[in-house]
Amino acid sequence: MINKILGYILMFVGLTLISYTCWESYNIFSNKVLPPEIFKTQAQVTNKSSGNLGGEIQAQMQDIIKKQLQDVMPADSIPKILNLFSWSILAGIFAGSQITGIGIK
Repeated sequence: MINKILGYILMFVGLTLISYTCWESYNIFSNKVLPPEIFKTQAQVTNKSSGNLGGEIQAQMQDIIKKQLQDVMPADSIPKILNLFSWSILAGIFAGSQITGIGIK
């Protein structure tokens, strides 16, 4: 009798975790919630020295190149993609494999 009750409790907890994972995945991919931050960007510190004409031109060129690269791919897009990819893998392994296992049983 206790085994049946324990079995039902564990099944309920497992289905609750699977449902939560699926719900969070839906919220993340519908852009309602941000994915967990596993990968973060670091702020860059630049030293601009004044008084050197060649250094000023080089700094201006670097700023122009950075602006052009920002137009093509924003700096925070790579960590966002990696965070989405890591959540997809974890949710797929956890929820997907569990639901498949339940279906097979």
